Amino acid sequence: MEGVSSTTLLPEDWAARDDVAGQIGLVWELVRTPVIVPLLKVAVVVCLAMALMLFVERVYMGVALLLIKLLRRRPERQYKWEPIRDDVELGNTAYPMVLVYKFSIGAACGMSWPSDRIIIQVLDDSTDPVIQVSLVEVECQRWASKGINIRYENRDNRNGYKAGALKDGMEHDYAKGCDYVAIFDADFRPEPDFLWRTIPFLALNPDVALVQARWKYVNSGECLMTRMQEMSLDYHFNFEQEVGSSTYAFFGFNGTAGVWRIAALNEAGGWKDRTTVEDMDLAVRASLHGWKFVYLGNLKVKNELPSTFKAYRYQQHRWSCGPANLFKKMVMEIMKNKVSLWKKVHVLYSFFFVRKIVAHIVTFVFYCVVIPATVFVPEVEIPKWGAVYIPSLITLINAVGTPRSLHLLVFWILFENVMSLHRTKATFIGLLEAGRVNEWVVTEKLGDALKSKPAGKAPKKHRFRIGDR
Repeated sequence: MEGVSSTTLLPEDWAARDDVAGQIGLVWELVRTPVIVPLLKVAVVVCLAMALMLFVERVYMGVALLLIKLLRRRPERQYKWEPIRDDVELGNTAYPMVLVYKFSIGAACGMSWPSDRIIIQVLDDSTDPVIQVSLVEVECQRWASKGINIRYENRDNRNGYKAGALKDGMEHDYAKGCDYVAIFDADFRPEPDFLWRTIPFLALNPDVALVQARWKYVNSGECLMTRMQEMSLDYHFNFEQEVGSSTYAFFGFNGTAGVWRIAALNEAGGWKDRTTVEDMDLAVRASLHGWKFVYLGNLKVKNELPSTFKAYRYQQHRWSCGPANLFKKMVMEIMKNKVSLWKKVHVLYSFFFVRKIVAHIVTFVFYCVVIPATVFVPEVEIPKWGAVYIPSLITLINAVGTPRSLHLLVFWILFENVMSLHRTKATFIGLLEAGRVNEWVVTEKLGDALKSKPAGKAPKKHRFRIGDR
């Protein structure tokens, strides 16, 4: 009909199309031009802006790391460092008193340090009496019989989860007499020289609060999923932690494989259980008090990666939900703080907003939803730089930290896109403080468990619900 637009539908059209597919097609034509197209155009603009933020952040990290390598800016050159030596007059009192938090036991007891200047504190908040008595306490008694100064501390509840256990551990009288505290999760196995390489940074630099070591994965080659995890975590340690330390800026405590100055920990307010990222919470508060952090990329502590998707998904929920929730709780506190404008911008914009919020949302919304949606709406165009060049460069920068896995790049992209759905969901849960905001599920690590199975005994197959699949 002359004068009638292509999207105008007459009553007789509805009668002619009585099948379901026809009805859906008519509804689509009704909402496509006036609703879908404008919304999609707005989404494209917003997503392109977020993609540019992420791209600038990645390029900055890459350029900064390149300069760090060219200028050879190692922590030993930036800070005072020399081996701690015996003092004939003072004896072992010349060594700082070190408290070692340990959620497992073996490697901590094997660390080299004067025996009267170190306390191994095993924190156990397991509610399973078999684990408590038969495993943990017996192991502690075995090491104590060898002359190790080891203390077994058990809670009958899990209030505050890890933060609660750490807070309770600091309240014992023997802990209050220590200068530093080294923290290791259950699956972390430090080398015997760990304290010799970290304590001098704290002892000789009174403005340093934290020395963080790098993680080394003993089961990264166990399956394709652990290889993908290694690629993602290598970027974090190779770029984010290295650049944050070398530029005297800020980087987050990883919750394990690090040594804290107890005075700095107390000044910052101690351990708080208001979010599931008590490590990041403490690091931000300490940084706002002016303390510096040192990252040692050449000091590696062995640990395991989650080797089941269910365990990894729960871990990523906590790692995505917690930072978003902490950002919401601390944004005004950071803005009102008296630290420099540069530090405020770095912590709020770079550390929190771009890395912990934008990175997850743009990966899912833009690359998994908006770009595929434009296939059905050709009126909405995405510039080639936004759809091809920027994502490609971001991917290459992320992957260059793990050269041995470059041939798995396509699988890594698919894996990260799948995980972006879970991370985006967790991010919004954290920002909105929804139902699972404080959920803490202990991450299952299966590497050593599988190795320790008796010969000839097949590993138990886990049953998965439909939802888990």
